[in-house]
Amino acid sequence: MNRARLEELEKILGYHFKNLELLEQAVTHISYANEVLGSAMRGNERLEFLGDAVLELVSSRWLYDHLAVPEGQLSRTRAALVCENSLCQVAVDYQLGQFLHLGKGLEQAGGRTRPAILEDMVESIFGAVYLDGGVEAVTPIIEKWVLGRLRIGEDLRDDKTKLQEMIQAGTGGTIEYRLEEESGPPHRRVFRMSVYYNGKKYGSGSGGSKKEAEQKAAAQALKQMRGKKWN
Repeated sequence: MNRARLEELEKILGYHFKNLELLEQAVTHISYANEVLGSAMRGNERLEFLGDAVLELVSSRWLYDHLAVPEGQLSRTRAALVCENSLCQVAVDYQLGQFLHLGKGLEQAGGRTRPAILEDMVESIFGAVYLDGGVEAVTPIIEKWVLGRLRIGEDLRDDKTKLQEMIQAGTGGTIEYRLEEESGPPHRRVFRMSVYYNGKKYGSGSGGSKKEAEQKAAAQALKQMRGKKWN
């Protein structure tokens, strides 16, 4: 990626890198690193690993300072803020997918819009900023991109969490997610997951990752279960 494009991303971040190579690595998917650069180590997976931890630390401290609620509610709020859906929405809102380096096959398969890839990219950017400028540099970005989305009283739970808590508040029982089908070429897999409650299927969903398909299955199950006796 040329320097002008990286500087455009810097403007979106509101942060100027001392080492611009960190930012370029943050937007380099492992598929591109393998195909073009010849080394998976030049992809963003290690930065994503670091950025995930940085995001958890910064969000935990922010929630501790701003919400006077029990630990359980803090944990649930953090989980909702840093989940795949939330971080993917950050990438969509700031149009970050345009900056991704992707391998040819993944590019053709629509990888630029895949939630899991966008989530990893956002976390990789957090990791890159942290390495370049420390926690003081990354904190305002996380506050703006992620924590600023919090509205007190807003239900931030994802559909799997809502389903689990609804069942726990009712009769209890066992929820199980099962892989029903896996199709498509290696670079464009499609997973179909179903959710079962006490052995009975209540919903199914498909997506480019198991997590995405599970969320869709849970959303369908919620529609069936709400307002009904489902024991």
